[in-house]
Amino acid sequence: MPTEGAREADAVVCELRIAAQAEAVFPFFTDPELIVRWMGDQATLNPQPGGAYRLRIASSHIARGEYLEVEPPDRVVLTWGWEDEGSLVPPGSSTVEVELIVEGEGTLVRLTHRDLPSAARDGHRMGWDHYLARLAVAATGGDPGPDRGPGSDAE
Repeated sequence: MPTEGAREADAVVCELRIAAQAEAVFPFFTDPELIVRWMGDQATLNPQPGGAYRLRIASSHIARGEYLEVEPPDRVVLTWGWEDEGSLVPPGSSTVEVELIVEGEGTLVRLTHRDLPSAARDGHRMGWDHYLARLAVAATGGDPGPDRGPGSDAE
């Protein structure tokens, strides 16, 4: 069985500072109207331990899982996976932990995605980097535009 250190070394960890308080950022992980401002275009969320979520991303991929921990305004933990046929990461097979850490007038968002197969890590890292950048815009009152998925932005 891997040690906690080895498990963390295999995790995808993304961090981003947002110029908004944790209390303002937290609902973007639990409110279906707010989550689709930065990720996906359709969401069904039941943000309580054991509650299910389903999020349509890039109009064709469905992320699904359940909330494990919901601790406003500091932390959300949920299982993660894709309904896509043949997915390397089926629903419930991995875990996403979001920590919101107060830093002065802003918030450090630390997202840790664990239990991903090695072949899926780079794609998920790219995806989370893309979506956290969109969250930073949405959580500060901006409009990141329609979600077309990672790799679709002309940069």
